[in-house]
Amino acid sequence: MKRMIVAATVVASVFGSIPTSSAGPVQAASQPPPTPLQRLHEAIVRITKSVNATWGIYVKSLETGEEIAVDADRQMETMSTIKIPLMVEVCEQIQAGKIKLTDKYTYAKEDMRPGTGIIRSLDPGAVLTVKDLVTLMIIVSDNTATDVLYKMVGGPEAVTRRMESMGLTKTRASSNGAAWFEALRSAPSAEQFHREGKHPFGLSTPREMGTLLEQMERGTLVDKESSDLMLQIMRGQLYRTRIPRYLTGYRIPHKTGDFLPYVGDDVGMLEAPGKTIVISIFTANHFGSGEALENAIGLVAKEVGDYFQYRP
Repeated sequence: MKRMIVAATVVASVFGSIPTSSAGPVQAASQPPPTPLQRLHEAIVRITKSVNATWGIYVKSLETGEEIAVDADRQMETMSTIKIPLMVEVCEQIQAGKIKLTDKYTYAKEDMRPGTGIIRSLDPGAVLTVKDLVTLMIIVSDNTATDVLYKMVGGPEAVTRRMESMGLTKTRASSNGAAWFEALRSAPSAEQFHREGKHPFGLSTPREMGTLLEQMERGTLVDKESSDLMLQIMRGQLYRTRIPRYLTGYRIPHKTGDFLPYVGDDVGMLEAPGKTIVISIFTANHFGSGEALENAIGLVAKEVGDYFQYRP
């Protein structure tokens, strides 16, 4: 009996008195269980922590208004996703009667840009329309087409002004392809070029890019005809190793941006009957495997797609 009294005294001195009631010990106040949307947010954050990189993510359901934001207002390197704002400027100038989709461009050798695209593989003298240039710029991220379109619309500055006029003040077309590749060639190494961050190809935030995509889906970006055209082009995207990687049951218009392994971006929409979800994913400061980064982006998109696919 003496031992039991001593033990009880020790417990009380360490943990304090334990209030009781006629029904037994008082239960600690329990936290409400997380909502499904909170669980989705937690799952996305877990995936981002599995890859050492800087992340910015914005997700929005256009039907329910549900949003996920992970550093969604961080201004980050867009790489080729800035070609969406350039496409918007082209459509604005078409609407204003300054250029036409059917206007023709004759490929000249001095217009050739390195990196992604197919125009650089054509013989000089090949003739393409403005619609051809926009399509190639989006679906194969053609850098030659991009710089030709920049020249047509008045340069990166014209795109930045357009974004500012729309209230997207963190979205900037910082450079054309010629200047960006020249800066890269002059750098001691690609890694140092990225670490210094002095020559972005473009800048935006996941939320601002998501705003453009939402307007496109709602038919209010430039106008309904232009929005439909831009969606039609983006649905033809050929690079599918990120957002579409693990998804089924959705049509996915999207645009990638690349400077692997340091930057891997993908922004687009998940489209299914009665469901449209904007998903904008930016990454930076990644120095590991580019494949691992792409896989993580695919896993984030899968969590989003599964959540909305099975949501009532």
